[in-house]
Amino acid sequence: MNGLPSNERALIELRDVVKHFPVSRSLGEIVRGRRPAVRALDGVSLDIGAGDAVAVVGESGCGKTTLGRLMLKLVEPTDGSITFDGSALSELGGEPLRAFRRQAQLVFQNPFDALNPRFTIRRALTEPLHNFGVPRSEHAVRIEAAMQRVHLLPAVAWLDRRPHELSGGQLQRVVLARALLPEPRLIVADEPVSMLDVSVRAGILNLLRAARDALGLAAIYISHDLALIRYVCERTLVMYLGRVVEEGPTAELIAAPLHPYTRALVAAVPVPRVRQDRGALPIRGGLGETPDGAGCPFRVRCPHAFDRCSAETPALRELAAGRRVACHLDAMAVKRSNNSA
Repeated sequence: MNGLPSNERALIELRDVVKHFPVSRSLGEIVRGRRPAVRALDGVSLDIGAGDAVAVVGESGCGKTTLGRLMLKLVEPTDGSITFDGSALSELGGEPLRAFRRQAQLVFQNPFDALNPRFTIRRALTEPLHNFGVPRSEHAVRIEAAMQRVHLLPAVAWLDRRPHELSGGQLQRVVLARALLPEPRLIVADEPVSMLDVSVRAGILNLLRAARDALGLAAIYISHDLALIRYVCERTLVMYLGRVVEEGPTAELIAAPLHPYTRALVAAVPVPRVRQDRGALPIRGGLGETPDGAGCPFRVRCPHAFDRCSAETPALRELAAGRRVACHLDAMAVKRSNNSA
Protein backbone atom coordinates (compact mmCIF):
# COMPACT_ATOMS: atom_id res chain seq x y z
CA MET A 1 0.00 0.00 0.00
CA ASN A 2 2.56 2.51 1.06
CA GLY A 3 5.72 2.00 -0.96
CA LEU A 4 7.81 2.03 2.26
CA PRO A 5 10.11 -0.70 3.60
CA SER A 6 8.26 -2.90 6.09
CA ASN A 7 10.52 -1.78 8.96
CA GLU A 8 10.15 1.96 8.28
CA ARG A 9 7.43 4.01 9.94
CA ALA A 10 5.76 6.58 7.75
CA LEU A 11 6.18 10.25 8.59
CA ILE A 12 2.56 10.94 7.64
CA GLU A 13 -0.21 8.34 7.36
CA LEU A 14 -3.73 8.72 5.98
CA ARG A 15 -6.32 5.99 6.57
CA ASP A 16 -9.66 5.98 4.73
CA VAL A 17 -9.77 9.77 4.69
CA VAL A 18 -13.05 11.32 3.57
CA LYS A 19 -13.73 15.01 3.05
CA HIS A 20 -17.15 16.40 2.15
CA PHE A 21 -17.89 20.07 1.65
CA PRO A 22 -21.52 21.10 2.23
CA VAL A 23 -23.23 23.05 -0.53
CA SER A 24 -26.15 25.46 -0.29
CA ARG A 25 -29.52 23.71 -0.15
CA SER A 26 -32.80 24.51 -1.82
CA LEU A 27 -35.98 24.89 0.25
CA GLY A 28 -37.20 21.48 -0.93
CA GLU A 29 -33.97 19.80 0.21
CA ILE A 30 -34.20 21.48 3.60
CA VAL A 31 -37.79 20.26 4.07
CA ARG A 32 -36.81 16.70 3.08
CA GLY A 33 -33.82 16.78 5.45
CA ARG A 34 -31.21 16.25 2.77
CA ARG A 35 -27.67 17.51 3.25
CA PRO A 36 -26.06 17.79 -0.20
CA ALA A 37 -22.27 17.86 -0.23
CA VAL A 38 -19.32 17.78 -2.59
CA ARG A 39 -17.34 14.58 -2.02
CA ALA A 40 -13.85 16.04 -2.42
CA LEU A 41 -12.14 12.93 -1.01
CA ASP A 42 -13.68 9.49 -0.75
CA GLY A 43 -11.59 7.00 1.25
CA VAL A 44 -7.94 7.86 0.57
CA SER A 45 -5.16 5.90 2.31
CA LEU A 46 -1.53 6.89 1.92
CA ASP A 47 1.83 6.51 3.71
CA ILE A 48 4.74 8.90 3.10
CA GLY A 49 8.17 8.46 4.63
CA ALA A 50 10.94 10.93 5.39
CA GLY A 51 12.84 11.76 2.21
CA ASP A 52 10.02 10.62 -0.08
CA ALA A 53 9.00 12.68 -3.10
CA VAL A 54 5.40 11.79 -3.93
CA ALA A 55 3.27 13.30 -6.70
CA VAL A 56 -0.50 13.63 -6.60
CA VAL A 57 -1.84 14.19 -10.11
CA GLY A 58 -5.18 14.60 -11.82
CA GLU A 59 -7.49 17.13 -13.44
CA SER A 60 -8.72 20.22 -11.60
CA GLY A 61 -11.48 19.12 -9.22
CA CYS A 62 -10.12 15.63 -8.57
CA GLY A 63 -9.38 16.35 -4.88
CA LYS A 64 -5.61 16.68 -4.97
CA THR A 65 -5.46 20.17 -3.42
CA THR A 66 -7.91 19.14 -0.70
CA LEU A 67 -5.64 16.19 0.07
CA GLY A 68 -2.67 18.53 0.49
CA ARG A 69 -4.63 20.88 2.74
CA LEU A 70 -5.70 17.97 4.94
CA MET A 71 -2.09 16.84 5.36
CA LEU A 72 -1.24 20.35 6.56
CA LYS A 73 -4.28 20.46 8.89
CA LEU A 74 -5.68 23.47 7.05
CA VAL A 75 -9.02 21.65 6.82
CA GLU A 76 -10.38 18.77 8.92
CA PRO A 77 -11.45 15.40 7.50
CA THR A 78 -15.08 14.37 7.54
CA ASP A 79 -13.99 10.84 8.38
CA GLY A 80 -10.83 8.76 8.59
CA SER A 81 -7.56 9.50 10.35
CA ILE A 82 -4.31 11.36 9.65
CA THR A 83 -1.20 10.92 11.78
CA PHE A 84 2.10 12.77 11.65
CA ASP A 85 5.10 11.07 13.23
CA GLY A 86 2.71 8.85 15.17
CA SER A 87 0.48 11.67 16.51
CA ALA A 88 -3.12 12.06 15.35
CA LEU A 89 -3.58 15.48 13.73
CA SER A 90 -7.14 15.67 15.06
CA GLU A 91 -5.83 15.64 18.63
CA LEU A 92 -3.17 18.32 18.23
CA GLY A 93 -3.64 21.61 20.01
CA GLY A 94 -1.61 24.24 21.83
CA GLU A 95 2.14 23.71 21.68
CA PRO A 96 2.00 20.32 19.84
CA LEU A 97 -0.05 21.97 17.09
CA ARG A 98 2.40 24.85 16.91
CA ALA A 99 5.26 22.33 16.60
CA PHE A 100 3.41 20.60 13.78
CA ARG A 101 2.89 23.91 11.94
CA ARG A 102 6.63 24.42 12.09
CA GLN A 103 7.34 20.95 10.69
CA ALA A 104 4.79 21.01 7.83
CA GLN A 105 5.07 23.83 5.31
CA LEU A 106 3.29 24.84 2.10
CA VAL A 107 4.86 26.17 -1.09
CA PHE A 108 2.15 28.24 -2.74
CA GLN A 109 1.14 28.05 -6.37
CA ASN A 110 1.08 31.80 -6.99
CA PRO A 111 4.19 33.57 -5.68
CA PHE A 112 2.64 36.96 -6.53
CA ASP A 113 -0.08 36.40 -3.90
CA ALA A 114 2.06 34.54 -1.36
CA LEU A 115 3.97 37.57 -0.05
CA ASN A 116 2.63 40.75 1.52
CA PRO A 117 3.40 43.47 -1.06
CA ARG A 118 4.11 46.01 1.73
CA PHE A 119 6.77 43.86 3.40
CA THR A 120 10.42 43.77 2.44
CA ILE A 121 11.82 40.32 1.72
CA ARG A 122 13.70 40.56 5.03
CA ARG A 123 10.47 41.07 6.96
CA ALA A 124 8.67 38.32 4.99
CA LEU A 125 11.40 35.89 6.03
CA THR A 126 11.78 37.13 9.60
CA GLU A 127 8.07 36.86 10.44
CA PRO A 128 7.80 33.03 10.41
CA LEU A 129 10.94 32.74 12.52
CA HIS A 130 9.40 35.09 15.07
CA ASN A 131 6.05 33.28 14.97
CA PHE A 132 7.69 29.91 15.61
CA GLY A 133 9.76 31.20 18.52
CA VAL A 134 13.17 30.96 16.87
CA PRO A 135 15.61 33.05 18.92
CA ARG A 136 16.38 36.42 17.34
CA SER A 137 20.09 35.61 17.49
CA GLU A 138 19.53 32.83 14.93
CA HIS A 139 17.49 34.86 12.43
CA ALA A 140 20.32 36.26 10.34
CA VAL A 141 22.13 32.92 10.04
CA ARG A 142 18.96 31.05 9.08
CA ILE A 143 17.91 33.63 6.51
CA GLU A 144 21.37 33.64 4.94
CA ALA A 145 21.33 29.82 4.73
CA ALA A 146 17.83 29.77 3.21
CA MET A 147 18.74 32.40 0.61
CA GLN A 148 21.84 30.43 -0.27
CA ARG A 149 19.74 27.26 -0.67
CA VAL A 150 17.50 29.00 -3.23
CA HIS A 151 20.43 30.70 -5.01
CA LEU A 152 19.55 34.30 -4.18
CA LEU A 153 23.02 35.59 -3.38
CA PRO A 154 24.37 37.72 -2.00
CA ALA A 155 21.39 37.79 0.37
CA VAL A 156 21.96 41.44 1.24
CA ALA A 157 21.18 42.35 -2.37
CA TRP A 158 17.61 40.98 -2.04
CA LEU A 159 16.49 41.40 1.56
CA ASP A 160 15.55 45.08 1.41
CA ARG A 161 13.56 44.78 -1.80
CA ARG A 162 9.79 44.44 -1.98
CA PRO A 163 7.89 41.78 -3.98
CA HIS A 164 7.07 44.09 -6.91
CA GLU A 165 10.81 44.49 -7.55
CA LEU A 166 11.28 40.75 -8.19
CA SER A 167 10.33 38.51 -11.11
CA GLY A 168 7.99 35.55 -10.71
CA GLY A 169 10.86 33.10 -10.56
CA GLN A 170 12.69 35.17 -7.96
CA LEU A 171 9.53 35.48 -5.88
CA GLN A 172 9.00 31.71 -5.93
CA ARG A 173 12.58 31.27 -4.71
CA VAL A 174 11.74 33.57 -1.79
CA VAL A 175 8.56 31.58 -1.10
CA LEU A 176 10.60 28.38 -1.05
CA ALA A 177 13.20 29.98 1.23
CA ARG A 178 10.43 31.00 3.63
CA ALA A 179 9.06 27.45 3.68
CA LEU A 180 12.53 26.06 4.49
CA LEU A 181 13.31 28.53 7.29
CA PRO A 182 11.53 26.62 10.10
CA GLU A 183 13.48 23.46 9.10
CA PRO A 184 10.35 21.47 8.18
CA ARG A 185 10.05 17.72 7.81
CA LEU A 186 7.21 17.90 5.28
CA ILE A 187 6.61 20.26 2.36
CA VAL A 188 3.49 20.33 0.23
CA ALA A 189 4.10 22.07 -3.10
CA ASP A 190 0.81 22.89 -4.82
CA GLU A 191 1.43 23.42 -8.56
CA PRO A 192 4.71 25.18 -7.63
CA VAL A 193 5.69 26.25 -11.15
CA SER A 194 2.36 26.59 -12.97
CA MET A 195 2.39 30.40 -12.71
CA LEU A 196 5.97 30.76 -13.95
CA ASP A 197 7.52 31.17 -17.37
CA VAL A 198 8.76 27.98 -19.00
CA SER A 199 12.30 29.33 -18.92
CA VAL A 200 12.47 29.37 -15.09
CA ARG A 201 10.47 26.25 -14.19
CA ALA A 202 13.36 23.80 -14.34
CA GLY A 203 15.41 26.00 -11.98
CA ILE A 204 12.67 26.01 -9.34
CA LEU A 205 12.20 22.25 -9.64
CA ASN A 206 15.94 21.73 -9.23
CA LEU A 207 15.89 23.81 -6.04
CA LEU A 208 12.96 21.83 -4.62
CA ARG A 209 14.68 18.55 -5.38
CA ALA A 210 18.03 19.70 -3.97
CA ALA A 211 16.38 20.92 -0.75
CA ARG A 212 14.55 17.63 -0.32
CA ASP A 213 17.74 15.62 -0.89
CA ALA A 214 19.87 17.78 1.42
CA LEU A 215 17.38 18.04 4.29
CA GLY A 216 15.77 14.60 4.07
CA LEU A 217 12.28 16.05 4.20
CA ALA A 218 9.18 14.50 2.67
CA ALA A 219 7.84 16.39 -0.36
CA ILE A 220 4.34 16.20 -1.83
CA TYR A 221 3.95 17.66 -5.32
CA ILE A 222 0.40 18.47 -6.41
CA SER A 223 0.12 18.77 -10.15
CA HIS A 224 -1.92 18.07 -13.27
CA ASP A 225 1.24 17.56 -15.32
CA LEU A 226 2.93 14.17 -15.58
CA ALA A 227 5.89 15.69 -17.44
CA LEU A 228 6.65 17.79 -14.35
CA ILE A 229 6.39 15.00 -11.78
CA ARG A 230 8.48 12.65 -13.93
CA TYR A 231 11.30 15.11 -13.26
CA VAL A 232 11.08 15.28 -9.45
CA CYS A 233 9.06 12.40 -7.93
CA GLU A 234 9.83 8.73 -7.36
CA ARG A 235 6.22 7.75 -6.59
CA THR A 236 2.93 8.97 -8.06
CA LEU A 237 -0.73 8.80 -7.07
CA VAL A 238 -3.34 9.43 -9.75
CA MET A 239 -6.63 10.81 -8.41
CA TYR A 240 -10.06 10.91 -9.99
CA LEU A 241 -13.06 12.45 -8.20
CA GLY A 242 -11.66 12.06 -4.72
CA ARG A 243 -10.30 8.54 -5.16
CA VAL A 244 -6.82 7.18 -5.85
CA VAL A 245 -7.22 5.18 -9.06
CA GLU A 246 -3.57 4.25 -9.56
CA GLU A 247 -0.33 4.36 -7.58
CA GLY A 248 3.20 3.28 -8.36
CA PRO A 249 6.80 4.25 -9.10
CA THR A 250 6.63 7.26 -11.39
CA ALA A 251 8.79 5.87 -14.17
CA GLU A 252 6.82 2.60 -14.29
CA LEU A 253 3.45 4.35 -14.07
CA ILE A 254 4.27 6.61 -17.01
CA ALA A 255 5.87 3.84 -19.09
CA ALA A 256 3.02 1.36 -18.55
CA PRO A 257 -0.10 2.99 -17.07
CA LEU A 258 -2.70 0.46 -15.89
CA HIS A 259 -5.80 2.59 -15.38
CA PRO A 260 -7.58 4.06 -18.43
CA TYR A 261 -7.57 7.49 -16.80
CA THR A 262 -3.81 7.34 -16.25
CA ARG A 263 -3.43 6.31 -19.88
CA ALA A 264 -5.30 9.46 -20.89
CA LEU A 265 -3.08 11.66 -18.71
CA VAL A 266 0.05 10.08 -20.19
CA ALA A 267 -1.30 10.48 -23.72
CA ALA A 268 -1.82 14.19 -23.06
CA VAL A 269 1.94 14.60 -22.44
CA PRO A 270 3.57 12.67 -25.30
CA VAL A 271 6.89 14.49 -25.12
CA PRO A 272 8.96 14.10 -21.90
CA ARG A 273 9.66 17.75 -21.30
CA VAL A 274 8.49 20.09 -18.57
CA ARG A 275 5.39 21.93 -19.71
CA GLN A 276 2.08 23.00 -18.21
CA ASP A 277 -0.40 22.84 -21.07
CA ARG A 278 -4.03 22.34 -20.02
CA GLY A 279 -5.45 20.90 -23.24
CA ALA A 280 -8.38 18.49 -23.35
CA LEU A 281 -7.60 14.89 -22.39
CA PRO A 282 -8.05 12.18 -25.02
CA ILE A 283 -11.15 10.78 -23.28
CA ARG A 284 -14.78 11.74 -23.64
CA GLY A 285 -16.61 14.15 -21.34
CA GLY A 286 -15.37 15.94 -18.26
CA LEU A 287 -15.31 15.64 -14.48
CA GLY A 288 -18.84 17.01 -14.21
CA GLU A 289 -20.27 14.07 -16.17
CA THR A 290 -20.14 11.57 -13.33
CA PRO A 291 -22.92 9.23 -12.19
CA ASP A 292 -24.08 8.95 -8.59
CA GLY A 293 -24.35 5.75 -6.56
CA ALA A 294 -22.42 2.52 -6.92
CA GLY A 295 -20.06 1.79 -9.75
CA CYS A 296 -16.79 3.14 -11.06
CA PRO A 297 -16.88 6.96 -11.07
CA PHE A 298 -14.84 6.97 -14.29
CA ARG A 299 -17.17 4.66 -16.23
CA VAL A 300 -19.01 7.33 -18.26
CA ARG A 301 -15.68 8.53 -19.70
CA CYS A 302 -13.96 5.15 -19.93
CA PRO A 303 -13.54 3.59 -23.41
CA HIS A 304 -13.30 0.12 -21.80
CA ALA A 305 -16.35 0.24 -19.46
CA PHE A 306 -18.51 -2.89 -19.22
CA ASP A 307 -21.47 -4.05 -17.09
CA ARG A 308 -19.54 -4.61 -13.86
CA CYS A 309 -18.30 -1.02 -13.95
CA SER A 310 -21.89 0.22 -13.41
CA ALA A 311 -22.67 -2.20 -10.60
CA GLU A 312 -19.55 -2.23 -8.41
CA THR A 313 -17.03 0.38 -7.29
CA PRO A 314 -13.53 -1.03 -7.90
CA ALA A 315 -11.22 -1.33 -4.91
CA LEU A 316 -7.61 -0.15 -5.03
CA ARG A 317 -5.65 -3.39 -5.16
CA GLU A 318 -2.00 -4.32 -5.58
CA LEU A 319 -1.16 -5.95 -8.90
CA ALA A 320 2.62 -5.96 -8.51
CA ALA A 321 5.21 -4.70 -6.04
CA GLY A 322 4.43 -1.03 -5.50
CA ARG A 323 1.74 -0.93 -8.24
CA ARG A 324 -1.91 -0.47 -7.22
CA VAL A 325 -4.90 0.20 -9.43
CA ALA A 326 -8.66 0.60 -8.93
CA CYS A 327 -10.10 -0.88 -12.12
CA HIS A 328 -12.21 -3.93 -12.99
CA LEU A 329 -10.24 -4.50 -16.16
CA ASP A 330 -7.67 -7.26 -15.99
CA ALA A 331 -4.23 -5.64 -15.82
CA MET A 332 -3.01 -7.63 -18.81
CA ALA A 333 -5.98 -6.49 -20.87
CA VAL A 334 -5.11 -2.87 -20.12
CA LYS A 335 -1.51 -3.49 -21.10
CA ARG A 336 -2.61 -5.08 -24.38
CA SER A 337 -4.81 -2.04 -25.13
CA ASN A 338 -1.82 0.20 -24.36
CA ASN A 339 0.21 -1.61 -26.98
CA SER A 340 -2.55 -1.40 -29.56
CA ALA A 341 -3.44 2.26 -28.89
